[in-house]
Order: sequence, then C-alpha cells, then structure tokens
Amino acid sequence: MYRLLIVDDEPAVRAGLREYVDWASYGIVVAGEADDGDVALEMIASSQPDLILTDVRMPNMDGIAMSRRIAEEYPHIKIIFVSGHDDADYLKSAMKVSAVDYIFKPVNLQELKAVIQRVSADMDAERSERRKREELLVKLKESMPLLREKFLLSLLVNGTSKIDMQSRIHFLELNLPSESPYWVMVISVDDIADVLESRSERDRQLLWYSVLNIYQELMDTYLQGYAFEHRLGEFVGIMRLPDAGAGGVSDASEALFALAGDIRSNLERWLKLGVTIGISDRANGLADIPHAYKQAREAADYKWYLGKNRIITMDSLESSGTEAGGAPKFDYALNGQLLSALKADDAEKLGEAVDRIFANLAHNRPGGLKFGRNLILQLVLGVSQLLMELGVQSPELEAMEADLWEQLLEHETLGEMKLQVEAYLNSVMCRIREKRTGKMANIVERIRGVIEQRYADGNLTVADIGKAVYLSPTYVSLLFKQETGQTVGEYLTQVRVEKAKELLRDPQYKFYDICNAIGYTDPSYFTKLFKKATGVTPSAYRDSHA
Repeated sequence: MYRLLIVDDEPAVRAGLREYVDWASYGIVVAGEADDGDVALEMIASSQPDLILTDVRMPNMDGIAMSRRIAEEYPHIKIIFVSGHDDADYLKSAMKVSAVDYIFKPVNLQELKAVIQRVSADMDAERSERRKREELLVKLKESMPLLREKFLLSLLVNGTSKIDMQSRIHFLELNLPSESPYWVMVISVDDIADVLESRSERDRQLLWYSVLNIYQELMDTYLQGYAFEHRLGEFVGIMRLPDAGAGGVSDASEALFALAGDIRSNLERWLKLGVTIGISDRANGLADIPHAYKQAREAADYKWYLGKNRIITMDSLESSGTEAGGAPKFDYALNGQLLSALKADDAEKLGEAVDRIFANLAHNRPGGLKFGRNLILQLVLGVSQLLMELGVQSPELEAMEADLWEQLLEHETLGEMKLQVEAYLNSVMCRIREKRTGKMANIVERIRGVIEQRYADGNLTVADIGKAVYLSPTYVSLLFKQETGQTVGEYLTQVRVEKAKELLRDPQYKFYDICNAIGYTDPSYFTKLFKKATGVTPSAYRDSHA
C-alpha cells in the first residue's frame, strides 16, 4: 500500500478528499492530514508518505515552498497540487518543483480519480523497477568474488591497458594502488595427476577451496594482496607491502620467503599436498604485473629439472645454455649413441648415453618441461624403430612403451622421466640379449614340448600352455608366432594330425579311438581338419597305407 498525506488549510476540503475517494481501490491509504506546509514537513518524517495531495496557497508555508523542501529532502515523494486559483505563475512554479499534476478547485472527482490512477500506475512501475534493481544489486554483491577474480585474472594478461582500470578497481573495492610495487607468487601443486585421480569432483573442489583459503589467510599475515586460482593446480597471489610497512625490498624479500615457507608447510601438514612455489622479481606498478606473473610461472615450472617441493625465485636460477632469445639447443647425436649402445648390448655405454642425454636436457632449461617431453618421446620412437628392425618386439615391451608414453605426460620433473626411461631401456636391452643368446628359442621349445606331451587333452588351451611355461597367454601366442611363423593352434593341429597318421597306419586302431587319442570328440570335425592338412580323408589315408 502507498501512503498519502493530505495538506490543505480548509478542513472541509481535507474531509472531502479523504471521504469521497476510494483510496484503497488504488492501493493507497491516507496516512495523515496537515493544515499547512510547515506542519506537513514535520509529519513527513513520521508518516513517510509516498504521495502528497496539497493545496497551493496556505497561511504560513504555501505548497510551492513546501514542495521545494520535499524535492530536496525526499525526492521520491510524488506531489499533486490542488488549487482554486487559476494562476499561470503558480502553475509554472508547480512544474519547476516536478509536480506530477495540477488540479483546480472545485475538485472534479472523475478528474482526480484519473490523476490518482495514473500516479498509482507510475508508482507501481517505479516500485517494480526498484525491486528489480535491488535484486540485481543483491546478485551483483553475491557475484562480487567472481568479478574480482575475473579482474585479477585479466591483470595477469593485460596489466592496466584498459582505460577504466581505476574505476573498475574502485567498483570492485580492491586495494590496488596503480604505482605501488608488487610481487607475484605462483603455487603449483606437485603430482597433480595423482592428486586428482584419488578424489571425486566434490573433494577436488573442496581441496582447491582449502588451498586458496590457506594461501589468502597466510598472505594477510605477512603482506597485502589477493590470492586466486588461475588454472588447474595453479594458484596465483598478487601482493605488496602493507601500507604502514617500511616498503623496502629487503623487507619484502623476508616477508615473501617467510610466506612461501609457511604456505608450503601448512599445505603439506593439513592437506598432505606438496607444492612448488615460484616468486617474481619486483613489479613496478600494476602495469608490470603480466611480466611478474610470467617470471613467477617460469620459476615454478623450473621444478622439471630442480625437483618438486621447492621455493624458486628468478635470481636463484642459473643462466641457461642457450643464447638470449634463442631456441633451446640439444645434441641429437646423443640419441644415436644410445641406440648404438642398445645394439651392442653394452650396459655401461647405455648408462653413459642416458646420463649425457638428461644432462643436456637439464642444460637447456628455457625449453622447459614440454621441450624435454618432446625430446624423450623422439628417443622412445627411435628405440621402437630399432626393436622393429631387430625383430625383437614383445607384448611386455609394447605395454611398457604405452605406459611410458602415458606417464611422460604426467611426470613433472626430469628425474621422474629419467627413472622410467632407464627402466624401459634396460628391458629393451634384456630383450635384445635374450634374442641373441637363444633364450627365445628355448622358450619356443618348451612350448612345443608341452604341446607334444598334452596334445591328447581335448581341452588344452593357450592359457594352460602359458601356465606350464610360466608366461602369459598373450606372450605365448605372440612369441610363438614371431619365432615359428605358426600360431599355437596351428602347431597343435599339426602335432595331432601327425599322431593320427601314425595311428591310422596301424589297422588295430579304430577311427573313433584315434579321434579320442589325439584330443577330438567329434569325428566329422577331425575329418575336416585332417583333409585340410593332408588333402585326403582319414579313410583314404588308411587305405593308401594299409
């Protein structure tokens, strides 16, 4: 309901306006009456009207003077003038104080109702608009953390390139003086693949929230700034010395290292997380934030050769082995030396080649983790080609190679990569050595021996044979085919057919007994196999060898 205040120095007019209009039908209730402008002003604070219906000429304060005061102090209140004086000057004055309408006495009820209906509709529209605006303001307030994070993310890329930067900072209520010195700290979660694999999506989100909460709380202890999540497993802090601080670089360095140390120990203690922390050099104002972030990110990425769970600053990194601005340089002749060591079955030279390759990768630090991965993958491709050339592929090595490809994309340090590559290369060398020493032939002979001993078992399977020689069924199948050109099933059929020939040449054995003796329960099936292998049926073979 809207509240109405009637202001007129004539009691009869006030009574008529109050009684002869059905105010409730317009959603209006009469909240009070006043006989003069000064009285009305005193009543407004307590009655809080939305609408004032007022006379123009009154003894102490006329409606125009009262309206000017109302317009200054209560601009939302609507004013309708009612006057018995058809005076152009009064009408002009009423328009100057933004009166919504002007009605002449004697009041025409139909005219008044039309005006009230229009004013009521206007107030409804304004109230609806206010509610929408209030709802939007609530939503805006709720989304403020997200808007701040979006803005901070843009700082990492754009700095202060936008013209309205300061107005945005003010609107978001951020304490980021444009010319203050800043530092950027990047926290990179170690072993991110393992961290994600063991948690549900809900637990992951809770974990990242906990990391961010610890980061911000500890930052507030040492410095001023803001922490936010940038990408999966990476959290960024933009920080500066407190306003009351000394402001010296040495003070900042002490605070940064103390903060980084506390963050690392708290994350390990409470969340069981290992992290690598990169710290930038000093940034001279917000405009230098993108460069500072790049420095901190690069420092954190250097864990690929320095190792995990470290605090790394730009000035702690040694110069690389590349020219400034040049691409990383790698000695590709080292790959050839490694392949030669594999061919020669020289474990010592193989170890030396691996050490030199990874030392070379560590020397090419600016190439980063991606550069190292690509070179190692090229090396694995070369080893795979060598295995094909030597004809010594095996299911085990193929599985190791597939696992190596997958794990290389998850390993975060050069040391982890080296351990897995060494294990793979040692297996490759053992495979080559086995091939040369005839061990494969011995395994094939053992498989043949099992078949020749158990061919009469109609249920004999590759799994049974593998169990007898202590190898997997897949390995038995692939190895036998690779070494003999036959499948295990083809060789088993061959053995059974040869035994059947032997028995068929002796007339004392019946055809049905022969089938059972060589592992077949279906004579017609055996006949088909025998004819396919020999070109004649078992009966024809017996007749020709009688």
